[in-house]
Amino acid sequence: MLTKRSFTIQGHRTSVALEPEFWAAFDAAVARRATTPTALVTAIDEARTRPLASAIRVFLLAEAQSPSSLAAATSSTAASA
Repeated sequence: MLTKRSFTIQGHRTSVALEPEFWAAFDAAVARRATTPTALVTAIDEARTRPLASAIRVFLLAEAQSPSSLAAATSSTAASA
């Protein structure tokens, strides 16, 4: 099931539909950067070469695969064990 969220990007309203798991990863990325959802969507929008929803998913995948994200996930998993 997709969930929609609306943003204003460069003065225009747009809606993005993503799966709840992607929105959870997106919210975590916003928190890590200490930014706003609109600011992160705007940054992704400015660099995209594909539809916005796809660009957000690819951004989140790349972030999840980055060495620093992997190290953070590993250390939080080890700490909870």
